[in-house]
Amino acid sequence: MSKLFELRKACNFSYQQMANKLNISKTFYWQIENEQRRLSYDMAYRIAQIFNLKPDEIFFEEYKKRLEAKD
Repeated sequence: MSKLFELRKACNFSYQQMANKLNISKTFYWQIENEQRRLSYDMAYRIAQIFNLKPDEIFFEEYKKRLEAKD
């Protein structure tokens, strides 16, 4: 999730800071960002709120690329 990584770094948030904002463990957040765990819509929405964005603004392009790669 390169866009998520870029946003987190641009805001100078660590994995732990993001996890704290989401009320999840650091490991859980790391797994989301590194595509080791599936992202629920609820979690996508909560992440987007941190950056004052809509979930599609962060996650749609990567989702679209994955769908195209399956074809």
